[in-house]
Amino acid sequence: MQFFYIHDHRGRAHFYSSEPLGPLPAHFSKTRAVWEDAKKRVIRLSPRLLLQEQAFELAGRPGKDPLRILHARRYAEKSVRTRLFIFLEKQRTRHIAVLAGEAVLVPITGVMALLPGPNIFFYALAILMIIQWQALRGIVRALHRPQEFVTDPLIAEWEAAVEARDETRYPDILARLEQTHGLPSVRKLLWK
Repeated sequence: MQFFYIHDHRGRAHFYSSEPLGPLPAHFSKTRAVWEDAKKRVIRLSPRLLLQEQAFELAGRPGKDPLRILHARRYAEKSVRTRLFIFLEKQRTRHIAVLAGEAVLVPITGVMALLPGPNIFFYALAILMIIQWQALRGIVRALHRPQEFVTDPLIAEWEAAVEARDETRYPDILARLEQTHGLPSVRKLLWK
C-alpha cells in the first residue's frame, strides 16, 4: 500500500492513501436504520477529511513492512522525515483534543434520547468518535513504524505548480496523478 505526503493548493500538508473511501467498521443490528442514517450524514463530510482519517487508520495497521510514503523531493530525506513527524505529532494532538471535546458532548446527546424520534445526533457523534479513535491509533502506530520515503516526479511537479501559483497546470497534473496512482477524487482532495 502506498501513502502520500502532499501539500494542497493552499500549501497545507495532507496524508492520503491510494485506497478509496471504505465502509465504516462498526455494525449494530438493533438500531441499524438509525445507524445507517447517521453514517450517511457523516459520509457527507469533506472527503478530504475522511480520506485523510482513513489513511491514518490504514498506516497504523499491523505489519512489519515499512510505510511507503511518496513525496516531492523539495527537501532532503531527513528534512522530509522531520516534517512528517511534526505533522503526525500535530495531528495526534488535534485528534486527542477533538476526542476530548466529543467525549464532553456524548452525555448531552445521550439526554436527547428522551426526545421523540431516533437520536441521530448521538449516533453521528458515535461514528465521528470511532473514526477519530481509529485515526489516532493509526497515527501513534505510524509514528513508531519504519518509513520508506520515495520521491515522485508528479508530486514534485504538483508542488512546484502550487508554489508558482500556476493554476493553469493544476487540472493536467491532477489528472495524471489520479491516473498514475489511482487516487480517487484527487481534484477534491488537493484543489477546491
